[in-house]
Amino acid sequence: MPLNPRPGEQYTIRRKFITLFGASFHIYGPDGQVVGYCRQKAFKLREDIRLFTDESRSTEILVMKARQIIDFGATYDVTLSGGRSIGSLRRKGFKSLLRDSWMIFSASGAEVGRVQEESGGLAILRRLSDGLVSLISPQTFHVECDQGRRIATLRSHRNPFVHRISVAIHADHPDLDELMVLASGILLAAIDGRQS
Repeated sequence: MPLNPRPGEQYTIRRKFITLFGASFHIYGPDGQVVGYCRQKAFKLREDIRLFTDESRSTEILVMKARQIIDFGATYDVTLSGGRSIGSLRRKGFKSLLRDSWMIFSASGAEVGRVQEESGGLAILRRLSDGLVSLISPQTFHVECDQGRRIATLRSHRNPFVHRISVAIHADHPDLDELMVLASGILLAAIDGRQS
């Protein structure tokens, strides 16, 4: 199945269709080649998601771990394989009931941006329609910094069987690198997959 990236989309995160325990995702580059493999561990009280260079899982790139067991407004620490923090992502609990919204923090703990679902009205319809609105108008998220400056766009695809999110990075930001944007997309794919 072709990935069909739009111009400017650097990555596509695609959930593996059948996985016995946990979930796994392939990350593709703009040329359609696998550039990463992500594994979400099953049976963990605290979410533990790891990104590797490939399915062999021999070289780990980064780790996303929830700080607490209950994830209604969970914070996920994002670290490189050696343990160095590159930041964290915190879901806005009550706000995300109506429209998915996350805060992005730097390694020092300063808020540097946010990830937010594009349309509040469509977000509410998606939650009430049992999937129909998502097929007609898939979710789009914007990663923004500095009073609304758009850094990246995360776009879901119209496919009821295979969950995919494309990542387009529009601008550089000194406190928000490409791996944090990719981590945002992986978390959205993992959490959406668990809720569906």
